[in-house]
Amino acid sequence: MDVSCDLEVDVNGEQVFMVDKKVICSYSGRINKLFGKSKQGTQFLKVIFHDFPGGAESFELITRFCYNKGKIEINPSNVSTLYCAASYMEMEKSVSRNQNLFELTEKLLEDIRYWTWSELLDALRHCQNLMTVASSSGLIDKYLDSLIGRIASSCETSPCPSTSSADSSGFRLSCDTKSTESLRNSVFRATWWFEDLAAFEPFLIEILVKQMVSKNPDHGILSKFVFYYQKSRFSAAKTTDEKCKTMETVIEMLHLLDLSCISFKTLFGMLQITLNLKISKCSRNKLESMIGPQLDQATLDNLLLPSPVGSSYLYDVNLVLRLLKSFISKGACCVLLTQLRKVASLMDLYIAEVAPDPCLKPSKFLSLVRSLPESARDSYDAIYHATVMYLEVHSGLSEEEKIKICSGLNYEKLSSEACSHLAQNKKFPSKSAGQALITQQVKLKSLLQETNPYLDSPCSFVDTENTGNEDQQIVLYAGKLDLSTENEKLKEHLQGMQWRVLELEKVCRKMQNQMAKMLKSRISSHNNARSLPRLCS
Repeated sequence: MDVSCDLEVDVNGEQVFMVDKKVICSYSGRINKLFGKSKQGTQFLKVIFHDFPGGAESFELITRFCYNKGKIEINPSNVSTLYCAASYMEMEKSVSRNQNLFELTEKLLEDIRYWTWSELLDALRHCQNLMTVASSSGLIDKYLDSLIGRIASSCETSPCPSTSSADSSGFRLSCDTKSTESLRNSVFRATWWFEDLAAFEPFLIEILVKQMVSKNPDHGILSKFVFYYQKSRFSAAKTTDEKCKTMETVIEMLHLLDLSCISFKTLFGMLQITLNLKISKCSRNKLESMIGPQLDQATLDNLLLPSPVGSSYLYDVNLVLRLLKSFISKGACCVLLTQLRKVASLMDLYIAEVAPDPCLKPSKFLSLVRSLPESARDSYDAIYHATVMYLEVHSGLSEEEKIKICSGLNYEKLSSEACSHLAQNKKFPSKSAGQALITQQVKLKSLLQETNPYLDSPCSFVDTENTGNEDQQIVLYAGKLDLSTENEKLKEHLQGMQWRVLELEKVCRKMQNQMAKMLKSRISSHNNARSLPRLCS
């Protein structure tokens, strides 16, 4: 057969091939459509491929097939390349009456179930450079279906020859097998494939995990694999872009899984890593949405993350606020009271840590205090002490700003000691001190009224009418904060009220002791009275 080089083929700018148009046209429908009607030797022809699957190496295999009269060795190592190239060049039966490459590759793929595990991995590895054609042609799906099937079946038998043979003692369970050995074997059967798949590119692993999720596997095993993959790929990454891409892919995969199967500790570890990476906002939001609902498992160290570069404040308060929002967004029906109390205790510690930050704005401090509903805390003493610290550090705040800061306190949930301290603290606005004393007095009144049924004149030592007038006077005085001439009088008045509250507390304690003694005497006298036997009553 006379061979001429009348067709120039530029493959993706990598290499230029001079081939015989007639030979290539006899096998390729794509080339035949372009130049099949042109007369041989009449003109010089050229074609440029910009997206040839597999590049110059793949095109060279195609030319070998054509020049060798449709003969080429096809195996799992090159079947992916040949299949995609044949699909691109339209090397089908309608063009070649004898051998056509596409049909030959499909015949080998039909026997994929007989391939070894390493052959399957090798074929899948070659697909990484052929993703456009491999995805559209369904080749990737064929490989992944076979891969997932083998992983699923490994729960019963490992595909590794060294452990699945009849002579292997690795999985031979006898009556005297120890439970630890059985557990070790079961763990191996569930995770043996981790290392083999860790070498694949993120985009391919993402497709794999999505398909595995659709088949309802064990999400706990999947989450372990994703974290293993993240650790393996991240340590091998050479550039920041590679690290960002790996982290974004891992977050996308984790977001597909059941949140209860994902390690909270590892999620926070990932969050710390991403602080130094510029991952997409979408990926960051997804990561935070997985951490937020599990905030009751966090520790103070988890939350004390440094602020972003360029920020003046010490800790990333905005991040914590977003996590709190995600936690609360679960709804009252999904958040247990015990979880809410844990998060409230955690936030009390966190607020105490960030309060001394001189750059923390009043609005951010107040947002932290108000981030949880009041029902989350039985006591606001910790918030009060944090507020004291904040006001001491931010001594330059205006009176209006101080009042706004104090609006985050629930005075009814402050202890007597905290109220006493607040009334004498000059850092607090007078209005807040007055409000604390009024609340404390109301609580004492309520406490005294509970003991009224056992006293002829339970409130004989309290002038309730005068007390009400004094309450009003406190509010009136507190409303005139800008009048410096009233400050000393108000201070004296508040100190007097403070002394009176302490006296009332002492009286209340005495009354409670007296009531306890009265109840005991009544019970003893009742027990001493003669009564009929139970059976005769």
